[in-house]
Amino acid sequence: MRSMRPLILASTSSARRALMDGLGLPYRAESPGVDEDVSPTLSAREAVQVLAARKAQAVHARHPEAWVIGADQLVQVGNEVLAKPVDRDAARKQLGKLLGHTHDICTGVCLVGPGGHLAETLEVSRLTFYPVDAEELERYLDLGEWEGCAGSYRVEGAGQALLARLVGDRTNVQGLPMLTVVRMLREAGFSFFEPRNP
Repeated sequence: MRSMRPLILASTSSARRALMDGLGLPYRAESPGVDEDVSPTLSAREAVQVLAARKAQAVHARHPEAWVIGADQLVQVGNEVLAKPVDRDAARKQLGKLLGHTHDICTGVCLVGPGGHLAETLEVSRLTFYPVDAEELERYLDLGEWEGCAGSYRVEGAGQALLARLVGDRTNVQGLPMLTVVRMLREAGFSFFEPRNP
């Protein structure tokens, strides 16, 4: 049965692991260890798909018997792509571009499996943030949620208080679009709610 084959999440993101944990499907997480540089000519939508495939294929090359999920996420506001901020100043600048405005979160997902199985998809959610003053912004930055997050916020944490409107899958904003992941796994032959071995 396909569902008995190992499933690996090509990510060490705590947010992605929490979402996968909630699914109740046995899996393990592994760092893909890939170069995340892509051509600056790529749009956010193109870049996340390239990187998701790169991550999934790198881990699958080490475990060819396994099914591997790779994902990557970027924020796009207007024509500008926002990756993970390098420090607090960069986070302040990113959030300054998002507060009071609408932006897209783009997540590429790639599932690679035995026998050359390859499925790729893109999920986009649209968010509008409240305009907040400089003092409130600094209090949010004090929380450190900006660290390691494209766009410098976490909607699964205190960052949800910035959110005025969300169109799309909330789990996509959190790092892994679970509606998409479940569909891809079902199409690959995975079954759910299996009893765990004692």
